[in-house]
Amino acid sequence: MRTSIGTVAAAALAIGLLAAACTDGAVPPTGGAGAAVPLGDVKLVAYSDCDDMLEGLRAATAENVGPYGLGGDMIFAAGREVADGRMAKAESAPNADHSTTNVQEAGTDEPDLVKTDGRRILTYNRGVLRVVDAASRKVTGTVRVLPADQGWTPGDLLVDGDRALVLLGGSGGMIPLGATKRAAFAGPRYVLVDLKELKVIGSITPQGTHVDARMVGSTVRLVVRSQPQIKFPQPRPDQPEKSLLERNREVVASAPIDAWLPAYEVAGPDGRPRQEKVACEQVSHPETYTGTSMLTMHTVDLAAGIGAQATAAAPVSVAADGDTVYATATSLYVTSNPRWWRPVVDPQVLEPAPSTPQVDPGTGDTTTPSTGTAAPDAPGGAGQDGATPGAAAPSPPGTDVVAPKVQTSAPPAEKVEPSNDPSMPSLLPEPAPTATAPEASATPETPVTPVPSPTDTGTAGDAPRSATPGSPEAPPERTEVHRFDITGAGAPRYIASGGVPGRLLNQYSLSEHDGHLRVATTSTGGEGVVAADSSSGVYVLDAETLAEVGQVTGLGRGERIYSVRFIGPVGYVVTFRQVDPLYTLDLRDPAKPVVTGELKITGYSAYLHPAGEGRLLGIGQEASEKGRTLGTQVSLFDVSDPAKPARLSQFHQQNSGSEAEWDPHAFLYWPATGLAVMPLNEWGGRLAAGARSGALVLKIADDGITKTGVVTHPQPEAAANDRMPVDPALRRALVIGDTLWTVSDAGLKASDAATLDERGWIPFT
Repeated sequence: MRTSIGTVAAAALAIGLLAAACTDGAVPPTGGAGAAVPLGDVKLVAYSDCDDMLEGLRAATAENVGPYGLGGDMIFAAGREVADGRMAKAESAPNADHSTTNVQEAGTDEPDLVKTDGRRILTYNRGVLRVVDAASRKVTGTVRVLPADQGWTPGDLLVDGDRALVLLGGSGGMIPLGATKRAAFAGPRYVLVDLKELKVIGSITPQGTHVDARMVGSTVRLVVRSQPQIKFPQPRPDQPEKSLLERNREVVASAPIDAWLPAYEVAGPDGRPRQEKVACEQVSHPETYTGTSMLTMHTVDLAAGIGAQATAAAPVSVAADGDTVYATATSLYVTSNPRWWRPVVDPQVLEPAPSTPQVDPGTGDTTTPSTGTAAPDAPGGAGQDGATPGAAAPSPPGTDVVAPKVQTSAPPAEKVEPSNDPSMPSLLPEPAPTATAPEASATPETPVTPVPSPTDTGTAGDAPRSATPGSPEAPPERTEVHRFDITGAGAPRYIASGGVPGRLLNQYSLSEHDGHLRVATTSTGGEGVVAADSSSGVYVLDAETLAEVGQVTGLGRGERIYSVRFIGPVGYVVTFRQVDPLYTLDLRDPAKPVVTGELKITGYSAYLHPAGEGRLLGIGQEASEKGRTLGTQVSLFDVSDPAKPARLSQFHQQNSGSEAEWDPHAFLYWPATGLAVMPLNEWGGRLAAGARSGALVLKIADDGITKTGVVTHPQPEAAANDRMPVDPALRRALVIGDTLWTVSDAGLKASDAATLDERGWIPFT
């Protein structure tokens, strides 16, 4: 559960996925749109006391408040990450007989809606935590976490031994269509469950918005973002904006410290809640900050329980924006992507100018939402059945890069935060003449000008503002990065801060390796719109100081990043506008990262996954030469020679989309048998047995992709009074022994992993 998933993802699905024909070739990138962006000082500083904190926050907030308040500036994580991007490091899992959540870094678990230890399968669905015995295929226990009329609240799980933490998203003040009652809490709630006793033994309910969470061992780090609780008077009719602005600044100047201090409620095993606030001495700030948000990190040891936390584990806060979390077993990074900056115009300085709507010069069309679960703004691969190796540039002189020897594993899947960026291809399918890879067009395409998306920049509904009210100049486009040490059992310890030009796609744009942090961003010239001078780059920072030590820029001019994957000393970056260049990067010398190869193909890859030594999988969308998506594509790349990446095989399912394109948790790769599974929704046809939704099962060999079949779930019968019928769309898949388990809101299905014959059905009733 992340703020960028769920309801936000549904909206993001309606935005297009842009794709078009491509040719092979390589142009060594050099400079970029964001090559000379001043980053300023982002080092965190502790406040001396509450008075110092109040003075600083009042001043910063007054500079950023607008005539109509703080603008409800919500950042979607993204988490999220969309990371995420979301792109997991492939590490060996010796003698593993079951799959686990597809995480970005080995040893660092991430929340998801299903978990297994090989004996039990735990799921959260419609307010109920279920425990299923994998051997008997029976439900052995349930815990109702929320009342039935609030069961629509999204949730994920983190599990350690006999303790499960249910991460609930809250309502954010809204309820979905069909719901009869809003959640009792507007923000997130984290509920600890004893799996032996099958009962709730504690909870934390912070004020704010869930950004993301990570678990190392039994210790969970929860990242929450909150806004100042300042109530601004309602404007009078025809009241001048100058007057409104002055009034709001006066309100900020008189607001108490409690308006900013993050609040949270804690309940222990007795269920009695107590109200808490983060202490002033636990709050730090960068040199410059807006005062409009606070990031708070809560630490929960599942083994110790909630309410038993020592003072050392008290939450810590940073006066900063944040929307992306990346973590290893020892470090946690929180970043803030650039906003959709637009000057806050002081009425005394400039007269308001009428806004000009942006029109797509390529087609003149408006993107129409789709009801499928295709991935918005997430990276993905495009392709069809058949093998079409792509040519690539020769190795640069003196380059002797060895492709990473990816150790096969059964890694878990990680969430790539979705985005509403219409620079993605349209979800409206265009009829394709055949299911084979299209030939490159001899006629140049008319460029499609993408329109910016709030999710991409990490904000939605922001009241855009500049660093200096009244100034028509937008601040530099950059991403700030804060690193915390999480090796201890207590609260995270601040290490360093830094910044890079541009904006992240998701958490997979970040990777720590051999004492350095690699960061991939797209710079759009400060306006947030992917234009002719936009380009992407990879920046290498010293992990101890977050000072830059090297960079390679100029990737994908006129395009933006759609997926990133770092594997050891090699990086893979996919950019897209009309073609999909897959760049390979040699990162062995942190001071001199270089592009070693480039492959251009039709469509684009939204998620990249290692598939054995010298092999890389891309999941995304195939597209026509006019930039219309044609359906889910899975591509198998040969990256054994980083100077000559080639596509060995493609699988294409017309008129379809997969949740795995924007949420890699939905992707399962089981290297022991070459099994790959992903959810698939199809429009305009049927996948199997009359169903529009199923789990696509593929066989990945060293040189090709073949379709094994499709697993579907029974269509549940809607109750007469059920205003929110069960969605039978398959969401997740996992392997235990020789059994493939698939998960939907309707239930769990067990199938033979080789033949897909049904072995059992467990309805969620």
